[in-house]
Amino acid sequence: MLLIISIMSFHASAACDSPAHRQFDFWLGTWDVYSPQHKIVGINKITSQLNGCILTEEYQTPSGYQGQSINIFDVSNQQWHQTWVDNSGLLLSLNGKFDGQSMVLEGPGKTPKGENIVHRITWTPSADKSVRQHWESSQNNGKTWTTLFDGKYVKRK
Repeated sequence: MLLIISIMSFHASAACDSPAHRQFDFWLGTWDVYSPQHKIVGINKITSQLNGCILTEEYQTPSGYQGQSINIFDVSNQQWHQTWVDNSGLLLSLNGKFDGQSMVLEGPGKTPKGENIVHRITWTPSADKSVRQHWESSQNNGKTWTTLFDGKYVKRK
């Protein structure tokens, strides 16, 4: 049993050292999040954990809204995966890829009326070291998109 644990420990640390595992590292840090109207709407803390295998997110707003996510590069399907939960009971399960400029994750969901919806969240790093997060939804399988959230992340010093 000790030998198996030792092998698994070595494999776990080496397993997350690939360039693909570092594609979302631009999001690491503690951020003030601003609306398009330049008002602060939240604080987000992104950390690397489990030997760099996951990124965890802790988001909160001044009004008391809170959410958390776990993000991982899934080697088995060569995609990023995010599981998001919040204090309103929302659960999002998103999958996608880094396209060379942005991390783009999508996944199915339901509207409050129970209708099918697709969520798409795009994170794009900027030259000024900020990150734009753009969350959209579609009720017609991606033919048209509606913005649900558009935030600019500015790293705290």
